[in-house]
Amino acid sequence: MVSSGPSPLPPVVMDLRMGPVISVVGGASAGEEDCQRAERVGRLLSEAGAVVLNGGYTGVMEAASRGASQAGGLVIGLLRGTDRNEGNEHLSVALATGMGKGRNTVIAIACDAMIAVDGGYGTLSEVAQALNHGRPVVALGSWDLPSAGGVSRELFHVVSSPEEAVARALDLAASR
Repeated sequence: MVSSGPSPLPPVVMDLRMGPVISVVGGASAGEEDCQRAERVGRLLSEAGAVVLNGGYTGVMEAASRGASQAGGLVIGLLRGTDRNEGNEHLSVALATGMGKGRNTVIAIACDAMIAVDGGYGTLSEVAQALNHGRPVVALGSWDLPSAGGVSRELFHVVSSPEEAVARALDLAASR
């Protein structure tokens, strides 16, 4: 009798119907208060069935990832480098892009809505890309762009709590 080799693995069955994809962006070296807010945002998004997308590193990204993963959610990190092991330990999926800061555009376009917590110029670039591509942005302690003028009030929303940020982002994502 000829052996046909090891028996094949059983097929993996996955439910590919995802909830909304919400990018959570912010500073890689954020303060404790911003990290606490980001962690709460991540947790609330996962509890609502959303997929959390971010840059995959430290600060706000890691805090949002931690909150989402602890709530059992799917967390995708788009890394700037070429080594997927660079990402924080709370990512479900780490994608090494080799795109440097260019990955900010992908983070902005791949989402249904974005929540910006704190952040510097990298966060500002993600927010600008999201707005340029018609993605709604919710700012929680981040850039206050409407005060600068010329920013659509339909796309840019300033909120004051993680709960309000998540509720607004999910509503905006659902209306896209």
